[in-house]
Amino acid sequence: VQLVESGGGLVQPGGSLRLSCATSGFTFSSYAMSWHRQAPGKERELVARISNSGGSTNYAESVKDRVTISRDNAKNRVDLQMNSLKPEDTAVYYCNTQVYFIQYWGQGTQVTVSS
Repeated sequence: VQLVESGGGLVQPGGSLRLSCATSGFTFSSYAMSWHRQAPGKERELVARISNSGGSTNYAESVKDRVTISRDNAKNRVDLQMNSLKPEDTAVYYCNTQVYFIQYWGQGTQVTVSS
């Protein structure tokens, strides 16, 4: 299983970013996917989760209404669209899935929100 995130960067408050996670090594359409983030000195937290079909999504309260998770089962990819970014969104963002009770993580992509 491989998860490779991209799309992070430096953005001003109020700006937008779209993160992508390219996956391989498993039957993507059979598994839920999620995005997590970890800010310096803080624990890793769930940002958003999407079911295997894409029909069900869940969001952390801190990002609800600003973030949209989506997936393309034909391309084995899951995206995270983030709008109205705030300095407190600064973190390393990780793609995650669980296959046969094993958690898999990508290497992470840095998102920095600063003026």
